[in-house]
Amino acid sequence: MHIKSVKIKNFRLLNDVELTLEKTTTIIVGRNNSGKTSFTELFRRLLADSSPRFNLEDFSIPVYENFWTAFINWVEDKENPAIRESLPAIEITLTLNYDIEMDDLGPLSELIIDLDPNSTEVIANIKYQLKGGGMDALFEGMNYSGTHENIAQEKKKFFRILKERIPKLYVSSIYAIDPQDDTNRKKLDFPKFKCIIQTGFINAQRGLDDTTHRDRDVLGKVVEKMLDIAKLETASPTENQTAVALEEAVKDIQNKLDTGFNEHLNKLLPALSLFGYPGLNNAALQTETILDVRRLLENHTKILYPGVEGTSLPETYNGLGSRNIIYILFKLFGFFKAYKAQQPAPNFQIVFIEEPEAHLHPQMQEVFIRKINEIAKDFSHRFNDGVKWPIQFVITTHSTHIANEAPFDAIRYFLSTSTGGLHTLIKDLREGFSDSSLKQAKEFLHKYLTLTRCDLFFADKAILVEGPTERLLMPKIIEKIDSENSPEESLSSNYLSIVEVGGAYAHNFFPFLNFLEIPSLIITDIDAVKKDVRSTGTYYIKCPVAEGAYTSNSAIKSWFDENDITTQALLNKTDAEKIKENLRIAYQVPEEIDAVSVGLELTAASEETSATVADSRTELIIDHPKESKVVIEKIYLPSGRSFEDAFMLANKSLFDINGNDNFELAIDAWNKASRVDKTNFALKYALIDTEWTVPLYIRDGLTWLAKNSLQDNDNSTEALVKEVVDTDE
Repeated sequence: MHIKSVKIKNFRLLNDVELTLEKTTTIIVGRNNSGKTSFTELFRRLLADSSPRFNLEDFSIPVYENFWTAFINWVEDKENPAIRESLPAIEITLTLNYDIEMDDLGPLSELIIDLDPNSTEVIANIKYQLKGGGMDALFEGMNYSGTHENIAQEKKKFFRILKERIPKLYVSSIYAIDPQDDTNRKKLDFPKFKCIIQTGFINAQRGLDDTTHRDRDVLGKVVEKMLDIAKLETASPTENQTAVALEEAVKDIQNKLDTGFNEHLNKLLPALSLFGYPGLNNAALQTETILDVRRLLENHTKILYPGVEGTSLPETYNGLGSRNIIYILFKLFGFFKAYKAQQPAPNFQIVFIEEPEAHLHPQMQEVFIRKINEIAKDFSHRFNDGVKWPIQFVITTHSTHIANEAPFDAIRYFLSTSTGGLHTLIKDLREGFSDSSLKQAKEFLHKYLTLTRCDLFFADKAILVEGPTERLLMPKIIEKIDSENSPEESLSSNYLSIVEVGGAYAHNFFPFLNFLEIPSLIITDIDAVKKDVRSTGTYYIKCPVAEGAYTSNSAIKSWFDENDITTQALLNKTDAEKIKENLRIAYQVPEEIDAVSVGLELTAASEETSATVADSRTELIIDHPKESKVVIEKIYLPSGRSFEDAFMLANKSLFDINGNDNFELAIDAWNKASRVDKTNFALKYALIDTEWTVPLYIRDGLTWLAKNSLQDNDNSTEALVKEVVDTDE
């Protein structure tokens, strides 16, 4: 028994999405304001005490224009039945799976309307829409002149009036739908629907750290809820007896209050007669102090921790992390008790836990996500005679430790996009990596994410680097690039995820980065190799690019889909060939210097010179096609093989790189780079010697990344609506 999927239309950022749920635990990840809280809030509304109600601001931004269009159509033709169909409605469709072998399906039978004996699915459709006969009341009294100069003001007034009318004129309805025939429908009452699904919420703001004015005994409040459940007729006899015993104990105290406490308290009252009260025939005042078990628990019961020598420590003396995990356990136990006490028992229970990582250290976060399903099993075993608790957990988190520890297939990625109006895309890792061709990448990624605590799920942009040198130097490199860019293109103003992957594995990240749809730069090494033919076979050994014939880099081969691509072909690749949608690859290219700065001019036969210099990666500008004079505007130094020698070639004077030609320069940089300690090298130039030039291939890549981001939203309707819903008329 589990909720299989949820389809949502027109609710906040969830404009048109479908979310599949795991049978046990589903993990929702994503950046801030990507719709995670909206999903939780929707279930809170669906299963509230009354039928679901929404406001104008609960509708998705992209559908606001539909309200305006429907209004114009109403002005032009009030009798047109199509106007109602065009009005936006908030719609939720739940697909539920059940066990046909169960003897008693209980409340779920209300949703079963198909005649297929083998069917295991039911569908519930909830819709918040304009009530019948409400069209005129929705639009009457609104102005529409049809003139361009008035439309902005008329729209603003239209949405302000609409904001007031929607809660009054929109109503919710619920239907059971035949899974095999969506025309076969049965209307349900909301009270019956709420008997089928029970919910629980553990909010992100739990009040654990609010000690500004007084200690907050959050855990004691949870005990109060447990008493309420124990007093229900449906609770177990033992729980009923406990509740009665508590009330009897309070009655004994009540008797003492009535005979002693109130007698003394009444002596405080005569002072009131100074104000002329009671006066006339009114009886004198007297006191009565009434104790209530529930109020005692709510206001006066505290959870204490054992101290020493018979002392006890208050709840607030324990660490916030410990209080948080205990609070979650208390709440879960309360939800379990509520499930047991409800008769008939609900078929489904779903519990939303927001940001369980609050105040928990990383190891505890990992333990929590591993143990959450075991908690449910333990409750069933110890307190329900082994009968399974039909619980599903939905956990929203910003924790890399929780996201990476969770099963890969259980993760749902919420991505906010402004294409077509601000809304959320929900991406399912189980579905996104279901193709057999991605099996190897999926297995690698799951292992990698578990080991490294990668934060790609929460990043605005990503940078994949080859090794520790690039990773340690990257903050300084970004600082240098940002100093040359405008504030709008600042990389440091984004949440950047810098991931060290190595050239041998970076290609495994390509499908994952495409799945996340975040702008990403893959910085890798050209890794030049040359053939070495021996008696034992042919080998490919690493060498400077000037000597190399091919690359050994798997990421580069995968990017260009060519296993035997040559280094010369790589050096000739254009920037456009290094870009694929949101991804760009960057590897070493020849450093360039301004030829004018060194006073270099070459005169020769134009054809011969062009052929000769082009091979050394020199860009030629011919002044006039009929003349033999050729002016060199740029000189290209040799390309490095790895980050270290590329860094040295970009800073020749800093490292005293010498040579009579490009080949000798490349060999000198290669030799010096091979002798450095990578970590010390990175720390020195990141923290001590910081006056240096960023290698060209990294500069080009980061410049591209700075200019690329998720599309900015320029939807004028969104700006208008935000002004309307945030402004009191």
